[in-house]
Amino acid sequence: MVTALIDIESDVPRVARALFETLYMVTISFFFAAIIGLILGIFLYATRPGQLLHSRVAHTLLNIVVNTLRPIPFIILLIALTPLTRALIGTSIGPSAAILPLTIAASVGIARVAESNLVAVDPGVVEAATAFGARPLHILFGFVVREAFGPLLLSLTFIFVALIDATAVAGAVGGGGLGNLALTYGYQRFDYAIMLLIILVLIGLVQLVQFLGNRLARRFID
Repeated sequence: MVTALIDIESDVPRVARALFETLYMVTISFFFAAIIGLILGIFLYATRPGQLLHSRVAHTLLNIVVNTLRPIPFIILLIALTPLTRALIGTSIGPSAAILPLTIAASVGIARVAESNLVAVDPGVVEAATAFGARPLHILFGFVVREAFGPLLLSLTFIFVALIDATAVAGAVGGGGLGNLALTYGYQRFDYAIMLLIILVLIGLVQLVQFLGNRLARRFID
């Protein structure tokens, strides 16, 4: 019945274009956020008291950065960064404009979950590597990060899915993507058929991402 209400010639291409915009926002922001967030998370762990690169000053500064940005709701962060986004990109509307706030929001999330995964690594791994004479950075990246790699992949999968959710919020303020399409057509024009189609596409996308993330992480955990 629902498929009969969908205009194949107009609705499907419209949803496909919005899906492309969503994937564009998510993949680019996730790429940069993974680099920034993992570096922050690794050094949050390494500079903790008693760890390999322990530094009270560095750890405190990193904690301040993460704890300042992390509690800010994404829609507020999105609006607050509008002047910076406009200065860097030339516009505050569209998929490209959403990448900066998405990257910042995801970076601090990745930093915190990465730190948690690294803290959970058995201290015996560090002790054994130290006994073999390995240097701190070698222990950190060659042993600790390697040991936590499976759980890290699961955490990154969670963040990727969260970014898909965040693009819907970005779409509500002109960011484009499936969220924008759902608002402008599904809600404002009462087109419940296209709304249902968007929901099904999002469910399928999240299921696919979670499946691939689980499969990849299992290779390193088992």
